[in-house]
Amino acid sequence: MLTMNLTSLNDIEGWKNAKVNLPEYDVEKVAANTKEHPIWLHFGAGNIFRGFIGGLQQSLLNKGLCDRGIIAAETFDYDIIHKIYEPYDNLTMNVTLKADGTMTREILGSITEGICADASDEKSMGRLMEIIREPGLQLISFTITEKGYALNSAAGDYLPVVVEDFKNGPGKGKHAMSVVAGLLYARYQAGELPLAVVSMDNCSHNGEKLQKSILTIANQWVQNGLVESDFINYLENGDKIAFPWSMIDKITPRPADVVQGALAADGIEGMEPVITSRNTYIAPFVNAEEAQYLVIEDSFPNGRPPLEEAGVYLTDRDTVNCTETMKVTTCLNPLHTAMSVYGCMLGYTLISEEMKDEDIVKLIRTLGYQEGLPVVVDPKILSPKAFIDEVMEKRLPNPFMPDAPQRIATDTSQKVGIRFGETIKKYVQQGKDVNQLNAVPLAIAGWLRYLLGVDDQGEEMEISSDPMKETLQKELEGVRVGEPNSYQGQLKKILSNPAVFGSDLVEIGLASKIEQIFQEELDGKGAVRSTLKKYLQD
Repeated sequence: MLTMNLTSLNDIEGWKNAKVNLPEYDVEKVAANTKEHPIWLHFGAGNIFRGFIGGLQQSLLNKGLCDRGIIAAETFDYDIIHKIYEPYDNLTMNVTLKADGTMTREILGSITEGICADASDEKSMGRLMEIIREPGLQLISFTITEKGYALNSAAGDYLPVVVEDFKNGPGKGKHAMSVVAGLLYARYQAGELPLAVVSMDNCSHNGEKLQKSILTIANQWVQNGLVESDFINYLENGDKIAFPWSMIDKITPRPADVVQGALAADGIEGMEPVITSRNTYIAPFVNAEEAQYLVIEDSFPNGRPPLEEAGVYLTDRDTVNCTETMKVTTCLNPLHTAMSVYGCMLGYTLISEEMKDEDIVKLIRTLGYQEGLPVVVDPKILSPKAFIDEVMEKRLPNPFMPDAPQRIATDTSQKVGIRFGETIKKYVQQGKDVNQLNAVPLAIAGWLRYLLGVDDQGEEMEISSDPMKETLQKELEGVRVGEPNSYQGQLKKILSNPAVFGSDLVEIGLASKIEQIFQEELDGKGAVRSTLKKYLQD
């Protein structure tokens, strides 16, 4: 039997027989180099980091283009470090699930250290201070989700933890952004050392969001007399501290039973997933799709690894923004959201199974090719049509990607304004009739119908978590599946809210079509399916 740790890497023949590729460099030497002179610190130790970002650095190490790895810091779920990093000597099993049904396996040694970014842990914070004061440190990066940058509640007030961090100052922060602001203050004190602070999270204008949060905290500290005003000048000087924008795309779903079973069958033990105290479902392995994209604004004041040699696109901010816009408004995210809400109502639990449903496929093809592509901005470095082609032909149908519509339907209220609202805006700006759209209003109406918590067979259905779930469901009070006449204009307040959709859909004339679709989807069992068919006729 094989167990993933540093000692076992010496069993080259054993791992070969288990069909696992090993690092092509001295893992312990790289770890020692990194410990002495780190160049890259990453916040967010979860799957997208391990399976994608860690894989990029592994590629550079394998090619001899770099001699140091990445140090991972976790700001939210410390069990990830204690249960997934430490017992396996920081190694990760990266399992790529290909569209043709095959798998490839690789042990990553590029992540050399795991640290809990916990202000109450003196040893861990001391180590982070050592790292941040290293003159050769080139970047700190983030995959902490968009929520990790948020300082305010839904009501707009500062979160209580943030208010406390404003009072306590550098080195005592509990919110992730306060921890990072404190570390940047230490780097400022060490001689105003340069650094790139790079969000790699899947959200638009991610670098701007990160910069705004850090500056908000720093300015409060200045006002409270906890740091000097020159710290703000340091953070705002792009020659010292840069906040590059990026676009990232790779699906890394929760660990799949089929993958764990295949590893065990080949004699690899100890790969069982764990559920942490923060309810993270995570394993020593990461299973992920083969397709991956990372586009980064090339703004690194202290240098950077040769990421372009690992397939990363390094470009200017406008191109990053265009690429992000292409993905989230046309080529992937709208398709995902539309098929997730309909998939839930039609009884699906796997995205790949949905791709066998002619009606759902027609919905997302119409959404992407017919309604999205005519108004998308072409970023030039990637072809929008080729991107959708890969999504439709390889990524979504991949039978080994255990991704669920229920997961993708999470937080939809926070997504519809970008995923559908931007296309609607483009139609209005270009003088196009918004009522020629079919897939976009179907997607919006389908989401609102989904919020009723009843599937297309009339059975009760669980709704994925969403910060506006209770508010929206209250607006829908009185609407009942099976009783189309129970709809008495309850959607108007929602559809006229620019905070949800990016514009007032009543004012621009699209609301009535959405209301009509929604009402038709209330007409008893099978109404969702029949409405889809009706509006997607050739």
